[in-house]
Amino acid sequence: MRETPILKNKVFLYLTEFFAGMSVMAVELGASRLLAPYFSSSQIVWTIIIGTIMIAMALGNIYGGRSADKDPDPDRLYSRILIAAVWIAAIPAVGKYIILGISALLIFTVSTNFLIWAAFAACMVIFVFPLFLLGTVTPSLAKYSVDSLDDSGRVVGTLGAFNTVGSIIGTFVPTFLSIPAVGTSVTFLLFAGILLALSLLYFVSGRRGAAKCIAAAVLFVVCCLFGRSGSFAFWEKDLTYEGESIYNYLQVKENDRSVILSTNVLFGVQSMLMKDEGLTGMYYDYAMAAPLMTKRAAPEDCSVLILGMGTGTYAHQCRSYFGDMAIEGVEIDGKITELAHEYFELPRDVKVTTYDGRAYLNAIEGKYDVIMVDAYQDITIPFQMSSVEFFTLVKEHLQEDGVMVVNMNMRGSMEGSINQHLADTIAAVFGEVYTVDVKGSTNRELFASDDPQMLASFAEHRGSVNDGELAAMMKTVAEGLTAYEAGSYIMTDDKAPVELLGMQVIDEVIRDEVAYYKKIYEERGVQGVIEAL
Repeated sequence: MRETPILKNKVFLYLTEFFAGMSVMAVELGASRLLAPYFSSSQIVWTIIIGTIMIAMALGNIYGGRSADKDPDPDRLYSRILIAAVWIAAIPAVGKYIILGISALLIFTVSTNFLIWAAFAACMVIFVFPLFLLGTVTPSLAKYSVDSLDDSGRVVGTLGAFNTVGSIIGTFVPTFLSIPAVGTSVTFLLFAGILLALSLLYFVSGRRGAAKCIAAAVLFVVCCLFGRSGSFAFWEKDLTYEGESIYNYLQVKENDRSVILSTNVLFGVQSMLMKDEGLTGMYYDYAMAAPLMTKRAAPEDCSVLILGMGTGTYAHQCRSYFGDMAIEGVEIDGKITELAHEYFELPRDVKVTTYDGRAYLNAIEGKYDVIMVDAYQDITIPFQMSSVEFFTLVKEHLQEDGVMVVNMNMRGSMEGSINQHLADTIAAVFGEVYTVDVKGSTNRELFASDDPQMLASFAEHRGSVNDGELAAMMKTVAEGLTAYEAGSYIMTDDKAPVELLGMQVIDEVIRDEVAYYKKIYEERGVQGVIEAL
């Protein structure tokens, strides 16, 4: 083994183990944020990330141990760390393009489980190699650290402890410090820089490897210049706001008619403010039927709780059309609430609690006339807010004639779809359940109550709506309302496979959306698709 002065002190070896463990966890958390805008942040995506990283680490452990036995030269290990540092630094610059390229390829070749295959392929291409290299650290350091069998257990145990402590810190720092403060891209660069500095220190101390050190440093600087931008939606121009919070990638864009919030999705709208105070043309308009389904003398007399407040679109619409209603909301992401006040004109007197929706219901005793559940975001459906136990809790916080309205994002046509599971589960709790499909979208609104007169109340209150646009909207809702026939697809806290059910609908939507282009691809290839676009 080549003599290197810095390795005579085992502290440097332990620090190498510490920072390697820290970087692995930081890259894993960064991976989830890099993939979320394109594939969601569901349990499925997390499973793929964890699985591929474990594959990489296992292979790295095997290779590192064999390599250390065959050629116990520390230069080889620190060269691998150097390469891993540059690769990780390049992720912010090229990762998003790789994800889109893989998605574009697979969308024409994969007909089922697109989300799984696309996320898995992206993880394999982007993350496996650098984490494979970092996986070689522990067995290599064990080879360099153990002087005799008498202290082998102690040394290996100390290395493991340093790796674990580094992993713990690498879990908390990105989540609570670096990602919210400077974003995912800079977080990758930060931990890549730590690995780079570690390797440079090793080679400089031994006065060798100058060429590879200079090359790595130059490449790192290039990556910093091209990868420090936090823009995931690089095809968008003139975004009003783009940033990240602990929970979400956030994007605000504005045009002459509206201000729009998108979160963790390649395309889509999660919240909207209409500058002309008109209807949104989205599911929020349909949900405004809920206050009219109660027995209150007027809708402005209703008290409303919104679980999944977003930037307050529903609250703003209700206030605009029904007057000074008592409205409060729950939003788990405090950054979204900040954006609501800054860009979406959310009234300051509308109370918004930063909390999980179900946990909030467990913590309060009040009852409401209307509770809106708007916490489902495409495939990202919190299982704890989709079960019998959850909807029972909602019912306990409704007045006797109260109405729950639920926005269900993905309208599947297959037997046992996610919406069928949700509707069956709700029907197991409430006596009256009606649904209406939102025109021009995949959304479906569900209204539930224990009041058998809810439709009669709706018909009565519709007649008192003075605004012509809203009256027309309520007529559309009334004509589309369908009594739901309950089935047996019931979800509980113990069993609620919402991710797999959501993925089935995603596959169905993709098949419908790309059928035209798939046909062109089959007949004329990639060039035909480009010409069609």
